[in-house]
Amino acid sequence: MEEDYHFTNHNFELKKGDTFYLFTDGYIDQFGGAKGKKYSTKRLKETLQEMQSIALKEQSIKLNSIIDDWKSTVEQIDDILVIGIRF
Repeated sequence: MEEDYHFTNHNFELKKGDTFYLFTDGYIDQFGGAKGKKYSTKRLKETLQEMQSIALKEQSIKLNSIIDDWKSTVEQIDDILVIGIRF
């Protein structure tokens, strides 16, 4: 069965020093924290904004540490991928 997909192109300008992030739902859907809730899109966006001025390698280390602390003893439920590209 062939489905009819409609895509919308979006253009935006990136300047030197801007950082662009792509991520799967694995990070935001991970359960953990004090109340066993999902990490959430809002929390990940805030985390990325707070650390966007540091080197991408350092961001990678911090993101790994943050999600490990978040899930604590909770099993990882999905693959996790975060890509940061700095221009």
